[in-house]
Amino acid sequence: MCSASDKTAVESSDFINVAGQLTRMARENPDVPAIVWRSRAGTYTRVTFVELNAEVDRYAHGLSAAGVVRGTRTIVMVRPKYEFFVLTFALLKIGAVPALIDPGMGRRNVVACLSAIQAEAFIGIPLAQVLRVLNRRAFRSVRTVVTVGRRWCWGGLRMEDVRSASAEPFEAVRSQADDPAAILFTSGSTGPAKGVLYRHGMFAAQVRILREHFGVQPGEVDLPTFPLFALFDPALGMTAVLPEMDPTRPASVDPEKIVAAIRDQGVTHTFGSPALLNRVGRYVADNGVKLPTLRRVISAGAPVPPIVLERFAKALDGDARIYTPYGATEALPVASIDHREILGETAAQSARGAGTCVGRPVLEMDVRIIRISDDPIVEWFNDLEMPAGEIGEIVVKGPVVTREYYAAPRATELAKIRDGDSVWHRMGDVGRFDGQGRLWFCGRKAHRVETEFGTSFSVPCEAIFNQHPRVFRSALVGVGKRPRQRPVMCIELESGEEHPDQNTLCEELSERARSNPLTQHIKTILIHPSFPVDIRHNAKIFREKLAVWATEQIR
Repeated sequence: MCSASDKTAVESSDFINVAGQLTRMARENPDVPAIVWRSRAGTYTRVTFVELNAEVDRYAHGLSAAGVVRGTRTIVMVRPKYEFFVLTFALLKIGAVPALIDPGMGRRNVVACLSAIQAEAFIGIPLAQVLRVLNRRAFRSVRTVVTVGRRWCWGGLRMEDVRSASAEPFEAVRSQADDPAAILFTSGSTGPAKGVLYRHGMFAAQVRILREHFGVQPGEVDLPTFPLFALFDPALGMTAVLPEMDPTRPASVDPEKIVAAIRDQGVTHTFGSPALLNRVGRYVADNGVKLPTLRRVISAGAPVPPIVLERFAKALDGDARIYTPYGATEALPVASIDHREILGETAAQSARGAGTCVGRPVLEMDVRIIRISDDPIVEWFNDLEMPAGEIGEIVVKGPVVTREYYAAPRATELAKIRDGDSVWHRMGDVGRFDGQGRLWFCGRKAHRVETEFGTSFSVPCEAIFNQHPRVFRSALVGVGKRPRQRPVMCIELESGEEHPDQNTLCEELSERARSNPLTQHIKTILIHPSFPVDIRHNAKIFREKLAVWATEQIR
């Protein structure tokens, strides 16, 4: 748990910069490994907290001399390796504002997102620099360029050029809680990608909540398979073991490499998307693998199927927990539940169409259910709230809730509700509370289907179809315009079911639909070869694309 003195240090107005926590860890645990990675030769390289902090200081001095100063908006397009840690923490120490983005969202989206922030510095690998050169107009505001790797014709500095020879400590800027800290982009999986403005106070609150709610302790070892979450490790005093994987393809991860890292390094904590958990879980189940050092597994990005939790849990010791927290780039974490409560109680209700239980709100978070609307809501008023137990739009308020999108006033208007000095964030999801104070997720607001029979929500309806043994996953889409849409259930089959007797299968699924009041009006069922999913987690289904496909199939 975080002591009172720790909390004061993190929150005090004269020492709020999260990068300062790295300096503290270097002082308190100088010889503890901060980052560990495996070379191509198969040996592990370790960098201690004191070594990492010293290297960060050298780059903070060098970047400052190159013109990157407090407030400088800096695009960072670097692979999630050692350099990523060094450069990001150097920028945070300076008080610059790093902008971090998933390159897997596609060149056009990357350029559109990054050009909107009018960055003054650009740090990237050669491929990222080529992108910048080919889109000079979009990046004309950039004044400082640093290449991580081989520099070609575009000029600027190399990474080794900005590494200062000075070994003098670089004191982290003593930022205020409301000072900009970073710009993190949404994945674009549920709408246009947007830059989310993080402030230093938010980062500090996230570190505190992760420490207190999940019981994270200094000295633990983390395997962070999502790069941005790795940045919390130095602040939490955890050793980060960098995984051998493509972070944009978690569903294709080599499970042997993940298991080897956990065993070799005594990993106690890991984050993995549902797709990664599914792949590794199948491997450990098929091979009888046990992972006794793991105390805590966190999986987020999309609902985690109970079978995935059950399969992975068999590799863990009895006291270990798999948490499935709920949140978004704009507000994280919001609520949390562990696998024992899911498998022991809520999964059975989910299978009957109750939605996915995401647990109770975490510390300091206020979560409410309001009437569903697609229009802006300027000011909060209590009449917005829905009666207990009814499905509505999920809104949240608390210290980890972002106040705005960067350079996107319309998006901010649609997603934020002013409440005095505070802000409610509209999650874009629908859900309800049960009598025990648990939040149930029922899908994205934009994915609701409005028919002459009423409104159908994606997650409860899909659960009815997902119980069929040949169904891998399903997706409810609406064909036509609200409020008279045609509900269509798209089905992706389990692997090895590419050529089923579709007539028989569809009749079986139709019978399931007729037997449940939630789905009895769904008359159209379509088999899709492979759902389009998001890059970040390989789990969020692009229902908008499926709706277009379904429309074409019906025609």
